[in-house]
Amino acid sequence: MRRESTSTRLARDVHAHIPPADEVRSIISLPPEHRAIWELAAPHLAVRNNDSHTLYAYGIARALVARIALRDAGLDAEVALCAILLHDTGWSTVRSDEILEAIAPGGGRPDLVRRHEIEGARIAREILTSLDHPPERVARVAEIIDGHDSRPYALTLEDAIVKDADKIWRVTPHGRGIVCGWFSLTPEESLRITAARVEDALFTDEGRAMAAAFIAAASIDLAPERAGLV
Repeated sequence: MRRESTSTRLARDVHAHIPPADEVRSIISLPPEHRAIWELAAPHLAVRNNDSHTLYAYGIARALVARIALRDAGLDAEVALCAILLHDTGWSTVRSDEILEAIAPGGGRPDLVRRHEIEGARIAREILTSLDHPPERVARVAEIIDGHDSRPYALTLEDAIVKDADKIWRVTPHGRGIVCGWFSLTPEESLRITAARVEDALFTDEGRAMAAAFIAAASIDLAPERAGLV
């Protein structure tokens, strides 16, 4: 059946009905204390898309924290959010041409993965200490970073949030696009490899639901029924 051609524009102004950003619960920005961490971390993240990856992972972590805090009042949000901002700073100590080999599917360099964790924990301690964060927070953040990729279990709920946010990024539109470029994959291949590496690797129910939603939306983007539609 032929579809009728209709206008996609409403003939009136709706701007008066747009709420301020601070009234929309899920819209976030970096508060001053996190922006201060970001500014010191950014020079260490300017390798292999770690800067943009970190910002997206931070946004995911913020969403996870907001929902997990509703069921667990003991969650220390600052530990999780400081850790996600600093978790990949250690890649700055690895040669740029070796980073992809360290994380490549079917291969990898576990020694380089461990180096970036150990060095990342050191850099995190230096940055947070310079910003006068409490010693206990500094220690907990460093402990999370030192093992965020290689450790197969979560030490704490904050650690679980960092691990989940880091991995969920892979199935976001940004993550899948970056993986396409890294390994010369098609969008469909990138979805399959990222989804397979994420689905069974998450620790929180909230993280699993979020990842499933990203994967479902990406699947529809690639469905033949979607082709040609606005």
